[in-house]
Amino acid sequence: MLKGISPVISPELLKTLAEMGHGDEIVISDAHFPGHTFNNRVIRADGIGADKLLEGIIPLFELDAYATPVIMMSAVPGDTLDPAVEAKYRKALGYTGEIERVERFAFYERAKKAYAVVISGETAKYGNIIIKKGVIPVA
Repeated sequence: MLKGISPVISPELLKTLAEMGHGDEIVISDAHFPGHTFNNRVIRADGIGADKLLEGIIPLFELDAYATPVIMMSAVPGDTLDPAVEAKYRKALGYTGEIERVERFAFYERAKKAYAVVISGETAKYGNIIIKKGVIPVA
């Protein structure tokens, strides 16, 4: 265990976050997401809510300032989103900016190109989120 790093951040996830470069994306998926189908780099975080993972990641991870850094799945036609899910993720990230919504299969395509997929224990419907890494500002 390291001081200042949330215990929900596994060594494998910490290594992955450090390896990522500017513009790389990471999927924090719900427990139902077929991560192994879409990406070869999959990290399991069973039993940990996506919001708790986001809270643990954000102190270590600069969001991209040059593109919309938060992407979520749109509801399938005829279905509805629970606004509490987005609110929970915004709070975890401390993020008030734009969230890009993408259609289900477009989200899957994006997951294929993501640096990694973290399968959380999240059970909320449409509980998948992608965050894009930015550059740490120079002091």
